[in-house]
Amino acid sequence: MKILISNDDGVYANGINVLASVLSKDNEVYVAAPDKERSAAGHSLTLNMPLRVDSMSTFANVKKRWAISGTPSDCVKLTVAAIMEEDEKPDIIISGINHGQNLGSDILYSGTVSCAMEGAMIGIPSIAVSLASKKIEKEDFRFSAEFISSLIKKLQDKKYKFPKKTILNINIPAIPEDDIVGVKITKLGDKMFTDDYEKRVDPRGKVYYWLAGTLINDNIEAKSDFEAIKNNYISITPVTYEMTRNDAMKDLNSLLCDDNSCEWL
Repeated sequence: MKILISNDDGVYANGINVLASVLSKDNEVYVAAPDKERSAAGHSLTLNMPLRVDSMSTFANVKKRWAISGTPSDCVKLTVAAIMEEDEKPDIIISGINHGQNLGSDILYSGTVSCAMEGAMIGIPSIAVSLASKKIEKEDFRFSAEFISSLIKKLQDKKYKFPKKTILNINIPAIPEDDIVGVKITKLGDKMFTDDYEKRVDPRGKVYYWLAGTLINDNIEAKSDFEAIKNNYISITPVTYEMTRNDAMKDLNSLLCDDNSCEWL
């Protein structure tokens, strides 16, 4: 299988390099990632400056590796559209392993998830994977990488077809392998942090603000990704970028366009 790996922590991050090392044992692996950390970049693209690409030395059995001066979404879009040869185009795109969890509505800010979403937008099956920890040593990512290797083999054996416009968002508890209870298919939870800002004053008397939200642990929704991680399960959530609310369309049409006419302006 041909796999393109990207991330938002940057091409030098341990998470992406451990994942590439493990997956390249049995697959044709390519790596394209930002030349520096781009966490919380969301699904942004670079429009007002050129994108620069540096070919890097490879390791393990990785075929090619590129560092790109753009956002995580840039990396996927540019690599598939302009950098890769036709016979290198990936069967699947994997974003990660992220240094930290991507749960609930916080995925809207996530560069890791946006990498995978970009893959889905160009029609390639895509997975985002995150380790629910800020630990960044290579060994911290070993089990997560092995799990993803096993998962893609299982999906391939079962001939799983990714739904259109959909990715799998995977979060793995940062606990010893023997303490992981199993896998749960989950829905996205609500908010992960409160929206708190600290108001401060700098040495020159200027006011500034620092985002200082605290983790929400109360009223965790059943069958959510939050609940799975809290109870030591690996969470797998199918997520789509199809954001149209069809039920709301019907209500608005009835309200604003009676008799199929919206000519009330």
